[in-house]
Amino acid sequence: MDKADLETYQVQLSQVELALSADPSNTELSSLRDELKELIELAQTAIAQAEAASTSKSDARKQANSTPTHTWAAGDECLAKYSGDGQWYPARITSIGGAVENRVYSIVFKGYNTTELVKSSEVKPLPANYAPSIASASNKRKLTKAEEDEREKKKKKNEKKLETRAAKAKEQTQKQATWQKFAKKSEKKGVHIAGVAGTSIFKTPDNPLGKVGVTGSGKGMTEVASKIKHKFEPKEDDPL
Repeated sequence: MDKADLETYQVQLSQVELALSADPSNTELSSLRDELKELIELAQTAIAQAEAASTSKSDARKQANSTPTHTWAAGDECLAKYSGDGQWYPARITSIGGAVENRVYSIVFKGYNTTELVKSSEVKPLPANYAPSIASASNKRKLTKAEEDEREKKKKKNEKKLETRAAKAKEQTQKQATWQKFAKKSEKKGVHIAGVAGTSIFKTPDNPLGKVGVTGSGKGMTEVASKIKHKFEPKEDDPL
């Protein structure tokens, strides 16, 4: 029942009461008058209940609108809704844009490098009991095709680097082994190689002022040249 029904019942009641004033003993009109009065009471009750419910909803909306929303800043940790599956995942806000009443947040999900733009309704604070160190793997979203390709590319690149390093290390070891084998054969043939078996390739003369020489080079040790102080003698044409 609405206000239109109430007005109709009231008009009908006035007409019935006018007829009863001309014929007070008419029982049918009396019965109709009583029914109309009941209908009017029911309509008034229904309208009052509807208005009360409407007022309650309006107050609730006003209260919700007046409730301050969370203020975010770049670097804040949060939960964000992933567009791929509509689920909420831990993320970090990298930048904020848009108007004050319609913010747009650039976020990065934890463990991923891709950036996604979300609205205010798609960002919410982390729960009070959230512990990043014990977050289960089930709380991670699925990788997109592009992210899977990028991760696989990096994995292969790292594997290639490790293979290159291992090959260089192996080559160096082989060179060292070859040199040691050559040195041992030379020692057996009576050819002394300086630097092998704990001997030094450098040697100094008995003279403490002598210079260092290299053994096995086929050259003698460098002679010590005495230092003489140079004396400048003035020439005849030089001004004094």
